[in-house]
Amino acid sequence: MGKARAARRLATAALFGGGGLGVLGGGAYGLLKTEATFARRAIGMSEARPPSPNGVYGRSLPGEPISLLVLGDSAAVGYGMTKASDTPPAMFGSGLSQIAQQPVLVTTCAVVGARSSDLSGQIDIGLAAEPDVAAIVIGTNDVTHTVRPSDSVRELDAAVRRLIDAGCEVVVGTCPDLGTVRPLRQPLRLVARQWSRRLAAAQTITTVEAGGRSVSLAGLLGRDFGQAPEELFGDDRFHPSLAGYASMVAAMLPSVAAVLGVWDDEEGTDTYPDGTVLPVSFAAAEAVEVGGTEVAQVAVAGQDRGPRGRWAALRRR
Repeated sequence: MGKARAARRLATAALFGGGGLGVLGGGAYGLLKTEATFARRAIGMSEARPPSPNGVYGRSLPGEPISLLVLGDSAAVGYGMTKASDTPPAMFGSGLSQIAQQPVLVTTCAVVGARSSDLSGQIDIGLAAEPDVAAIVIGTNDVTHTVRPSDSVRELDAAVRRLIDAGCEVVVGTCPDLGTVRPLRQPLRLVARQWSRRLAAAQTITTVEAGGRSVSLAGLLGRDFGQAPEELFGDDRFHPSLAGYASMVAAMLPSVAAVLGVWDDEEGTDTYPDGTVLPVSFAAAEAVEVGGTEVAQVAVAGQDRGPRGRWAALRRR
């Protein structure tokens, strides 16, 4: 219950104004701001960028192409990959085309180093593709650049609402758990874990309230990356490896397909009993702990809200 209240408080501060430090407090914010500078220097950044993955996937399949827009940061771009086919946008495109059995047009506007405030400019470009669905991965750079969480969430809210208003479905992969990132020294790593996981919960609330679906990457990547850092991290021990990117896409792709109505839930497994519904703040707190959990709007007895706020359904495909 405490985690649900914390997530709700952070999201509310973002939408209606507030101090913006969320649950961390000024001391933790100052510590993270100081230490993050050293962490960014240790991680470094190559000038190399992966080849563009934009184009049509499943070209030989029948039907009009589904237009998929990929937005966000280096995780969405596939930083560190040297082949276009190894990047998350390409994995989304090829995977979705096989699931839907129709072509998929991929447009990538994600940028290495992007923060939530950069989503607006990415959408300016991406809407020209008339996307049917957008996959967003954002939040890591907000934490490492000590952007106030309420500011991050406010920018995400505006982005999701703008896409929804344009007729585009939205799936947001929430902020990964930065407590597994080796270049972050203690105590920064502990602070970053708390900050990133609570930002992820607030992102979930904001995304669902705005009409999108969220998929938790915090618990999933925190567990898997912590257990197999040599396999799932790239050379800089910050960005994912090919296997790490594949893990992220595997978590999000079923939700991207489901929001388009092309995913067969009878084929998969679900951690939650059919019809698991919680108030959105409780669902957000649960999703952070159970990686790969999708949270989406749902109505209960014809009502989209209960005494504790909007109802949300949890699934883990």
